[in-house]
Amino acid sequence: MATFPEYIAQNEERDGVRFSWNVWPSSRLEATRMVVPVAALFTPLRERPDLPPIQYEPVLCSRATCRAVLNPLCQVDYRAKLWACNFCYQRNQFPPSYAGISEVNQPAELLPQFSTIEYVVQEMLGLTKPSATQARGPQTAPQPLSNRFLQPVQKIDMNLTDLLGELQRDPWPVTQGKRPLRSGVECTFPNTGARIMTFIGGPATQGPGMVVGDELKIPIRSWHDLEKDNAKFMKKATKHYESLANRASTNGHIIDIYACALDQTGLLEMKCCANYTGGYMVMADSFNTSLFKQTFQRVFTKEVQGSFKMAFAATLEVKTSREIKVSGAIGPCVSLSAKGPCVSENEIGTGGTCQWKICGLDPTTTLALYFEVVNQHNAPIPQGGRGAIQFVTQYQHSSGQRRIRVTTTARNWADAQTQIQSIAASFDQEAAAILMARLAVYRAETEEGPDVLRWLDRQLIRLCQKFGDYHKDDPNSFRFSETFSLYPQFMFHLRRSPFLQVFNNSPDESSYYRHQFNRQDLTQALIMIQPVLYAYSFNGPPEPVLLDSSSILPDRILLMDTFFQILIYHGETVAQWRKAGYQEMPEYENFRHLLQAPVDDAQELLHTRFPMPRYIDTEHGGSQARFLLSKVNPSQTHNNMYAWGQESGAPILTDDVSLQVFMDHLKKLAVSSAA
Repeated sequence: MATFPEYIAQNEERDGVRFSWNVWPSSRLEATRMVVPVAALFTPLRERPDLPPIQYEPVLCSRATCRAVLNPLCQVDYRAKLWACNFCYQRNQFPPSYAGISEVNQPAELLPQFSTIEYVVQEMLGLTKPSATQARGPQTAPQPLSNRFLQPVQKIDMNLTDLLGELQRDPWPVTQGKRPLRSGVECTFPNTGARIMTFIGGPATQGPGMVVGDELKIPIRSWHDLEKDNAKFMKKATKHYESLANRASTNGHIIDIYACALDQTGLLEMKCCANYTGGYMVMADSFNTSLFKQTFQRVFTKEVQGSFKMAFAATLEVKTSREIKVSGAIGPCVSLSAKGPCVSENEIGTGGTCQWKICGLDPTTTLALYFEVVNQHNAPIPQGGRGAIQFVTQYQHSSGQRRIRVTTTARNWADAQTQIQSIAASFDQEAAAILMARLAVYRAETEEGPDVLRWLDRQLIRLCQKFGDYHKDDPNSFRFSETFSLYPQFMFHLRRSPFLQVFNNSPDESSYYRHQFNRQDLTQALIMIQPVLYAYSFNGPPEPVLLDSSSILPDRILLMDTFFQILIYHGETVAQWRKAGYQEMPEYENFRHLLQAPVDDAQELLHTRFPMPRYIDTEHGGSQARFLLSKVNPSQTHNNMYAWGQESGAPILTDDVSLQVFMDHLKKLAVSSAA
């Protein structure tokens, strides 16, 4: 029997799913007492080189309100050629093409290792099945779609000259001195994958989308203006961009925003264009920087087969067993308002539906899906019962094929009154932290910052009270099991992150950070919340160290990855050696290798990440060392640096509380009788 961490890793690798709980409480009442909801991080197009698409149609349940796809959890009667849907229990006849199936001759979709499977849709409007082509005899090879629009000049030179001569002015009236109005993509390619790339070098100063006036003396809105309700263009512009985003998402068109300027460009108002359509949002100082150029090149990354790593016009449908319903999704999607028996009345994020449209997908696009256990407390689930969820993603592959990827997963039910230890052991603290963080970021869009932090703190205190081991009113007795031990520090760093703290960030920067957080997978999202810190020294090989001021030592080099920045920090002694040029001397070759090691590791990160992070090389006392000092836990500050008795790290000039103070206060509140 695999341990829960191994089980969680296997499921993520195979299905691209991480649940907050991997054993589910069997009643609505008990589920609400768990504090963290039953929820999942789902990456629809997680890369699976071992998963070739299957060249036939999926088999669907015959019940109109279900239409679930045949999967390994279904019960099969091989003699009668029947299968029972594991969601609605409908008995279905296999299609004639499955006549030869048996216990030893099973189709791929019934094999346990294919809980995720991908089908290529064989018949679409304008396309015919291969068999139909063969019946009509030999046909000429189909021409690529691009041939309708692109031909060699020498082939069509005469035709082009004739066409240009025949061109007439568009009869639509155009005001003198104005350009004609167009919406070409919307008219010519409705409901077809398309990508609109917008390159923005400054804020809009005219029209319904203007975010600032044309007078230079009036600056673009700041957080202070928004708090004072002093941003006169914001509401109208946001409404305009939302209407554009809705039109684009209805047609399945992606809107990318590439904003390059030294000041704000209006991302706060325009963010819905990328957020609703699954588009990319990139922010840089200039279009001429290598940072932007390399980021833009990565948009067109190709897979091994030569197709772009992008998918278009996708829909995600969620099907659930009867005891659980879907409350909503948070991520780059819009609702398709599809009501059904598995839709919960309690909405979280984009809710009230079991289907979402995702106009743009890539292999890392990840949605947070929230569920509600609806089984009543007085209606126990039989021992050994399992709750099942099926994710059906239909999308247009970059090769033009229409594909369907189906992921079916199940988890055990447990009675929280008698099996609370089993439920607690199944807690995935990393997934739970990201799922709660997405909820907090979603609330931060419409609520006051301090209110969101108070909500987050209340949830953390309740979780400690529910799953901590302690004596009443004795903070020193508080203990958290290993499965919960990292969760409080994730919350500590989340509270300090740019996703919830807008101080020192412009509204555009906050919108950019939140956009990236709401679309990245679990690994990248964790790095955003709690950056990774590696230490390089003569004492041994590179090692991960605590994100703490005590890790900043004079004889160390630190590499910090915040997702948005890759920072190399040279300690005071190392910086002095470097300035003295020791690395140039043959007898100090080991020092040259020490300086080079973090640079090599940083390059590896820079080559794989999208968008490309900013690269910072700094040292003790350097102006850009502030990026490191603002992220580490301030265990040593100017207030307590002399109380330590010895120098064991760099003091941070801050009034922020340290993780230790935060934890002590948390324990005190969790064990309090008055709580």
